[in-house]
Amino acid sequence: MFFFRNINNLKKIFILIIVFTVLKGCSSTDMKSFSNKTPKLDLFNFFLGETIAYGIFEDRFGNLKKQFRVNINGYIKDNKLLLDEKFLYDDGESDERLWTISKDKVLQNQTKYSGSAEDIEGIAKGSVSGNTLNWSYDIYLNIKGTKLKVHFNDWIYQQDENVAINRAYVSKFGINIGSVTLVFLRGNAAKIIGPLNLNKW
Repeated sequence: MFFFRNINNLKKIFILIIVFTVLKGCSSTDMKSFSNKTPKLDLFNFFLGETIAYGIFEDRFGNLKKQFRVNINGYIKDNKLLLDEKFLYDDGESDERLWTISKDKVLQNQTKYSGSAEDIEGIAKGSVSGNTLNWSYDIYLNIKGTKLKVHFNDWIYQQDENVAINRAYVSKFGINIGSVTLVFLRGNAAKIIGPLNLNKW
């Protein structure tokens, strides 16, 4: 009996090792592989002015858990990009976040960024190569009145002058708990739709 209990424990440990290895592999994508992708993403330029976004959150099984929309106002202050984000979720909850983003270093094939916000623990770090931004940070989410710290591994891919797609992998203790998909619209695309209604879903 003791032997079989150990076998079951070993199976659980083995599964956890596999999950951790897969997640680690996903997070170690070489940014250089995006260097020739176009259009070239300039983070400060893309998010300058008014941007709108539609998003969903799915759990790790692919079940749709939340829908949301965002109005974003981006402006430059003291050589930093400030992003004033306002959210509305399909359950009626609202949220807001003010990002302060700095351009830290320009390399041959990458541009390094860092950022902070009130609900971000420490400093967010990111790199842009080609049309792609990889942005990583720990954030406190308000889940039914409780603050839950999770890790976000964001990948933003610019599609054309006015459209970018964001795929974020959400984890806790290194274990995947879900994903976020966002579509950003700016410029003429955002003007046609106009600011999104954040008073009522």
